Amino acid sequence: MEKGIIKWDIYEISSVSTNIEGVMLRGRIRKFALLNNINLLAENASDEEKKVRFAIIEDTDASKIINKIKEMIPDSEIKLIKQKVPNPVLSKLKVNLEERYTL
Repeated sequence: MEKGIIKWDIYEISSVSTNIEGVMLRGRIRKFALLNNINLLAENASDEEKKVRFAIIEDTDASKIINKIKEMIPDSEIKLIKQKVPNPVLSKLKVNLEERYTL
């Protein structure tokens, strides 16, 4: 049976005063997702400083994840930055532009 490509919604986490890199944030978000049966990817952004990105399958309610991040990092800002991205690369968003590549 052939299945369609999974599409993901990408969110970006930032904070003005709290360091979000090097504090196991990605792993803690991942563990929360595992415990709550949520499919999730998480990576540090390499194209922007002091940002972490996570992706969940399109149209998944992100409120539980966002609330957990806000609980861990009260001054965090979480934004939905891309929707319905197939096979996303989270560390560098421009990699997701299919028209950049030829085969």
